[in-house]
Amino acid sequence: MPQTEFVRDLVVIFGLSVAVVLVFHRLRLPSIVGFLIVGGLVGPYGLNLIDDLERVEVLAEVGVVLLLFTIGLEFSLARLARIRTFAIGGGALQVGLTIVLTAFVGFFLFRTSFPSAVFWGFLVALSSTAIVLKILLERGELDSPHGRLALAILIFQDLIVVPMMMVLPLLSGNLREGSVDILVTLARSLALIGAVLVASRWLVPRVLALVVRARSRELFVITVLLICAGIAWLAEESGLSLALGAFIAGLVISESEYSHQALADIMPFRDSFNSLFFVSIGMLLDVRLFIDALPLVLLLTAVVLMIKGAVVAGVTLAMGYPVRVAILVGLYLPQVGEFSFVLAQAGQDVGLLTQPGYQFFLGFSILTMIAAPFLIQIGPRLSRRVESLGRLAGWRRRRRSIDVSPDAPVLQGHVIIAGYGLNGRNLARVLREGSIPYVILDLHGEAVRRGRAHGEPLFFGDVTQSEVLRQLRIKDARVLVLAVSDPFAVRRAIQVARQANPHIHIVVRTRYVKEVDDLLRLGANEVVPEEFETSLEIFDRVLRQYDVPQQQIAEKQEEIRREGYALLRRADADSPGRERPTGGGGRRGDD
Repeated sequence: MPQTEFVRDLVVIFGLSVAVVLVFHRLRLPSIVGFLIVGGLVGPYGLNLIDDLERVEVLAEVGVVLLLFTIGLEFSLARLARIRTFAIGGGALQVGLTIVLTAFVGFFLFRTSFPSAVFWGFLVALSSTAIVLKILLERGELDSPHGRLALAILIFQDLIVVPMMMVLPLLSGNLREGSVDILVTLARSLALIGAVLVASRWLVPRVLALVVRARSRELFVITVLLICAGIAWLAEESGLSLALGAFIAGLVISESEYSHQALADIMPFRDSFNSLFFVSIGMLLDVRLFIDALPLVLLLTAVVLMIKGAVVAGVTLAMGYPVRVAILVGLYLPQVGEFSFVLAQAGQDVGLLTQPGYQFFLGFSILTMIAAPFLIQIGPRLSRRVESLGRLAGWRRRRRSIDVSPDAPVLQGHVIIAGYGLNGRNLARVLREGSIPYVILDLHGEAVRRGRAHGEPLFFGDVTQSEVLRQLRIKDARVLVLAVSDPFAVRRAIQVARQANPHIHIVVRTRYVKEVDDLLRLGANEVVPEEFETSLEIFDRVLRQYDVPQQQIAEKQEEIRREGYALLRRADADSPGRERPTGGGGRRGDD
């Protein structure tokens, strides 16, 4: 029976996935690589344990739809508007330059036709949202400069898939028919986007409010899935893709007050189905052809990684970011993405890609996906080595000396704030009210422009650069506050600041308590982990409900901070599944 075969396929896939991913976890290798290997093992070109790819492809497409839906939930329209400069500027440059360079290589070196060369540029230009977003979230770098820029470029890539799909008939030679298709699809897409915008403001919030009043979690989940599937289906009917429609659906719900609950309910489904996507990609690869043509596949993989890495790094530098950020972004985005496989299948249908070409594409695409996590891991070390080159450092100093040269009065005993996020803005307000001199440093160009327009002493620059700190008179500063969401930049900034001013008091904000000991060893005076500061605030609110005197609560909080959060860290270590931390605290003596 088909139902029995379908269940058997799931058992085979998930059974091997558990075994392989468990081994990869022990070896500290990315689980995505394990899923790709599982696909190669169970597919028709491997052990042939599963011979019906269509069933798995359907589940894989569900995984991509749920992935893009959750990305839309996490990325509201307001937040999308804030990164429009990165998305439009950086994304357009990256996609355009990658297409041009790939087409040049394909046309002149591999002797493909011009339409096919451009099409290969389409395939190479897109990166993997699933891989990059997963790693950014796991490493806590989503709000770092390189994380924001990488995500902005990824969103532009996801959106540019629509016009790419539209021009495929033109590239294949069906000019008249293609022109009509483009106009019809464009009209449908504009109508859908207009309807979605109207629904996000008036219809969806009212529907969700009505459902929530019923106090049924099952009804809420069903309604959220209905909105996701309905908009995705309408998008496909309008000429867009299911995945892009799901992303738009996520944006719609993100504008409501129920987006966090929707995200929490959908996340388990997304993770389960998304693994099937990578398994299905591995199943499509002809392992024998891959082995026979391995030298060429490796060459193509190297060419793709170098072209995309160089283009992304160059675009990042062109947007005014430092070399360190450019290298990190360049190592985050050189792999081929999920939508490239959708484009490749469409290219086969219109004759732009042959079956052997499709197998070559699968081969080097899978290798770039496998290489992606390892490239990201070497990013911090590589960026430090590149920055240490004297010639490059001299160019960087000349450039930064123009960007961050302050026009404020001479500073003495001031505070340097790195990061103009919520913590940085709140600290600046308190310092201003207390008439304490301060300057702020940030790598977010738009935030710098907005802050300066409101009279803040805000400058664009990289806190990890000694020349930048010198111009902010770090030798005369009393306190340095590192409130940035970039763990690599924080570590480097502590070392650079301590060398420039051995007596400066360095206060660091970090998300996780596991980073406290390392930051103190590097030279920070005080480390404020958000995890435990939240705990302190919670027990403050609870004890007040039991009429515990505020003075007693404050004394207990100060005792915990003075001991470096030792009490809370012991409680965290004693909880099941936790390893006990080895020494250290949240504060050290001044130098």
